[in-house]
Amino acid sequence: MTQVKKVGTVLVTGASSGIGLELVRLFARDGYHVAMVARSEGRLREIGKDLELRMGATSTVVGADLSDPLAPPDVLRRVEDEGLEVDVLVNNAGYGSYGLFAATDVVAELSMIQVNVTALTHLTKLFLPAMIRRKRGAILNVASTAAFQPGPLMAVYYATKAYVLSFSEALANELQGTGVTVTALCPGPTRTGFQAGAKMEESRLVRGPWVMDAARVARVGYDGLRRGKTLVIPGLANRLLAQSIRFTPRKLVTRIVRSMQERA
Repeated sequence: MTQVKKVGTVLVTGASSGIGLELVRLFARDGYHVAMVARSEGRLREIGKDLELRMGATSTVVGADLSDPLAPPDVLRRVEDEGLEVDVLVNNAGYGSYGLFAATDVVAELSMIQVNVTALTHLTKLFLPAMIRRKRGAILNVASTAAFQPGPLMAVYYATKAYVLSFSEALANELQGTGVTVTALCPGPTRTGFQAGAKMEESRLVRGPWVMDAARVARVGYDGLRRGKTLVIPGLANRLLAQSIRFTPRKLVTRIVRSMQERA
């Protein structure tokens, strides 16, 4: 077994799959103690055992449903009960829903806002003050290229990611000189379980050649976090898209997004 010296503690939400799981592996490889947050404690324990066997990494499992408003303070309490100081916070948990807003389920969308926006904000509020006191720390908020434009057929999801990007950029500015950095990771379509969860497998957007692998997205985000970058957009096509939107009429952008979102 490879023995890895612990260099700090990272807390990752949505750690059981996709980009979150790939980030867990990157942090563990580099010697971080990993506190993993997701609904499935069993799955997290399996991941923890695998990390220990392959890397000698240590981990803490925090089973929590972030759609519950009481979950963020419970996550903090459980981390503190373990005697952990969180050096890096990764707000990765999130999901989407697909369809016309007038026809989609309001309970699911309010829950999405709770996870994508409210829990992310609450966890940041809870863990940030200690980072500032220690004069070191980093926060990685997983947004999306969806943050740069309206998204017909996924109206609420796109709006939540616009919040994440705006919040992250503003917070990064406020924290200049404190020793704490904030990075917004804005991937485009990525091969994860997200598409199935959002029921959008047939959308043109997720069937194109530009869809990226979760491991590659995580690596780009991880590298950007380590460099203290405020905004990270993996993939040249995604970066060009984000820039071109600035110079394109908003109505045209919205029509294009609608076309891409529709089922192939």
